[in-house]
Amino acid sequence: MVGSSKWPRVVIFTTPNCPWCRAAKEYLRQRGIPFKEVDVSRDAAAARDLVRRTGQMGVPVLDIGGKIVVGFNRPQIDALLGLKKR
Repeated sequence: MVGSSKWPRVVIFTTPNCPWCRAAKEYLRQRGIPFKEVDVSRDAAAARDLVRRTGQMGVPVLDIGGKIVVGFNRPQIDALLGLKKR
């Protein structure tokens, strides 16, 4: 499956000192799910866009195939990725 993925596009908005961000990234890595990380502490435009889209100023926020997950909400993340409970 070169050049394609069985997963929806995942973007995770983070900051460097956020423990829940680290936990969410590790969770995705452990499941082999590729993601793009956007550090909102270094990207002011992304931070503004995140607030506009979600009304939230906190992180992590995940965009999974265009659906927003605020916080490290494993059940919601699993549902959007089609993962079965472990």
